[in-house]
Amino acid sequence: MTAIELAQRATGLLRIFNAAGVLTAADVHVALRLGRLGREPREPVLLAAALAVRAVRSGSVCLELRRMHEMGVDAEGFDPDGAESIDPAELPWPDVEALCADLRESPLIQGSPAGPLRPLRLIDSTAGPLLYLDRYYRQEQTIREILAERSGSHPPVDVEVVRAELDRLFPGGDMSGAGPDRQRIAAAVAAAGWTTVVAGGPGTGKTHTIARVLALLVAHQCAVGEPAPRIALAAPTGKAAARLQDSVREQAGGLGLPELTAATLHRLLGWQRGGATRFRHHAHNRLPYDVIVVDETSMVSLTMMSRLLPAVRPDARLVLAGDPDQLASVDAGAVLADLVSGPVLGPPNPALDRILGSDTDSGATELDDTERDRLRGGMIALTTGRRFGGRIAALAAAVRAGDTGAALGLLGAGEAELSLHDPDEIAQVRADVVRAARECTAAAEAGDAVAALEAMESHRLLCAHRRGPFGVERWDRMAATWAAVSGGGREPVAGQWFPGQPLLVTANDHEARVYNGDTGVIVRASDGGLRAALRRGNEPYLVHPTQFAGVSTVYAMTIHRSQGSQYGAVSIVLPGPESSLLTRELLYTAITRARDRVRIIGTPEALEAGISRRVLRASGLRG
Repeated sequence: MTAIELAQRATGLLRIFNAAGVLTAADVHVALRLGRLGREPREPVLLAAALAVRAVRSGSVCLELRRMHEMGVDAEGFDPDGAESIDPAELPWPDVEALCADLRESPLIQGSPAGPLRPLRLIDSTAGPLLYLDRYYRQEQTIREILAERSGSHPPVDVEVVRAELDRLFPGGDMSGAGPDRQRIAAAVAAAGWTTVVAGGPGTGKTHTIARVLALLVAHQCAVGEPAPRIALAAPTGKAAARLQDSVREQAGGLGLPELTAATLHRLLGWQRGGATRFRHHAHNRLPYDVIVVDETSMVSLTMMSRLLPAVRPDARLVLAGDPDQLASVDAGAVLADLVSGPVLGPPNPALDRILGSDTDSGATELDDTERDRLRGGMIALTTGRRFGGRIAALAAAVRAGDTGAALGLLGAGEAELSLHDPDEIAQVRADVVRAARECTAAAEAGDAVAALEAMESHRLLCAHRRGPFGVERWDRMAATWAAVSGGGREPVAGQWFPGQPLLVTANDHEARVYNGDTGVIVRASDGGLRAALRRGNEPYLVHPTQFAGVSTVYAMTIHRSQGSQYGAVSIVLPGPESSLLTRELLYTAITRARDRVRIIGTPEALEAGISRRVLRASGLRG
C-alpha cells in the first residue's frame, strides 16, 4: 500500500475516513461537491456519498449500507494527530438506521429548491438498504427492465426441427459419461428463448456449444422457410473477439455455418467520438442482427451491458457466455455473476418443455429441480471440463468453494501437477523459464513459428501485483536475465528484436488484426528477416514487428492480463496475505490458466487469505 493524499477541505468524518485510508481525496472531493450543489451539510450523509463513490471505484454498483463497515483501506492510514495507524474497524461508522433516516430526507435523494439534482438513490432490497449513485441505478434498471421484457415471451420454434437438428449436432450424447449433455441442453434453450446465459469454466466447451447453437438456428430458419439469421459475434476485448472468431471458424465447415467475423462490443455498437450519442446503435437505432453472441461476458461491465441491451432488437436472440467465477470487469459491476445467481425471470416455456421432455439423448430428466427451473430463465451451466482434469480441476474446485483445507492438502500431496513453494524457493521456476526460453529461441531461429509459440506457452509466470517484490516488474526482469544468461534470449532493448523474444501487445490495431493482450514471439522468416508470430487458431499469424501500435517484451504478466489464455504450466507469485488484490477469484483465474501443472510461490497464510477473501461486488441485480 502507498501513503494516502489528504483532501485539504475535508473535515469531521470525511477527514477521519480519508486519513484512515478508507476514502481517497477524490472520494471526498466528489462528496463535498455534491453537498454544496445540493445544500446538504450533514456529515453522515456526505460520508455515505463518499463511500458510494468509493464502492463504485472498487467495482461495486452500489453501497450496501449494512456492510459498509467491511470496507478495507486503499493506502497506509495514519492519524493526523500523530498517533499510531488507524484500524478501520475502530472508526466512527454511523448507525445504519439513523443514516438511512437522514438519507431519506436528504436533498441529495429528494431534490431541493436549489434545483432538480438528485445524485443519490436509496433503495430497499433483500440485502438491506442500498445507496446508489444515480447513474449506476439507472443503468441497473435498464438491464433489469430489458431482461424482464425479453423473458416475457418466447420465439416461435418448430419443435420437431429442433429435435432433429440436436440429433445431428450432438450425436451420441455427452461422450464423457458425466451426466446430462448440458451442451445439447444449452442449444435447446437458445433455440426456445430470446436470452440465453451459458456459464462454465475453462474447457467446458462454451465456444463448442456456441458454434452448434448458431448451426441449429441457421438450420431451423432454413427448414421453416425463413431467411438465414444475421449473426454477430462479439466480446469485450479484441483478443477475446479474435479467439471467438477463430474458434467458430474452425468448426464452421462441418456445421454448415457461413464465415463469421467477431468484433469488440465497442465496434459492434459503433463507438463514435464527438457524436450526440456515444454509440451509433442504441434504443432508437437497433443493431440489425437476428442473433448476437457475446463471449467472455464476465468481463462486461454494468455500463457496457446497459449500452448493449437497448441496442438489441426485442425479436433477436442474445446468447451470453462466460465464466462467472473468473475475475470480473475492471469497471463497476459483475453482470454475468449477478445473472447466474439472480432470480429466474419469465413464465414457463412450453416449447422448451416439449423439446426436453421427449429428448432422451440430452439426459435433461437427470437435472435437479433447481437446474430445470434455471432453464426456464435461459440459464445453463456447463460443468464437464475437458481442458484439464485431475488435481488441477480439484484445486480449482476447492478454491471456488472456499475450501482452504482441501486446497492446501492438494498442494502438499507431493504430486507433480501441483506444488506450493516458499517465496525464496525459485530454482524450479528459473529452470522452467530457462527451458522454455531455450526451446522457444531454437524454434524461432529455425523459423518454426508453431513450435516457438508452443514453447513460449509451455510456461508462464503470473503475478497479482504490477510492482513491488511480488510484482510483474521485478519478476519479469529476473526472468529476462535468467533467459539471457542461459543463452535462451537477450536483455530486452527498446526498438531491438531477437528470435525467441516473447511479446505482449498493449494496444489494438484492428486493421492489422493485432489486439491488446495478444501474446506472440519473434521468429526468423524465410527471407532472413524477423517477424512476430501471434496465435490465431491452429495457424500462426505473422506480422512485421514495426506494425505494432504498442508492444513489450514479456516473461511475466499479471493474472488479469492472462484471462482467456492457456499455458502448459503456470508459476503463480502470491503477495503477502494483507494484499487486497489477493482474492478467491484471482486465484481461481490463475489456476485455470494451466493445462498440466500449477506451481504456487507464496506462504500457506497468503493462500488461505486469498481463498477466504472474495470479490463481493454489491449489486441490486441479484435480488
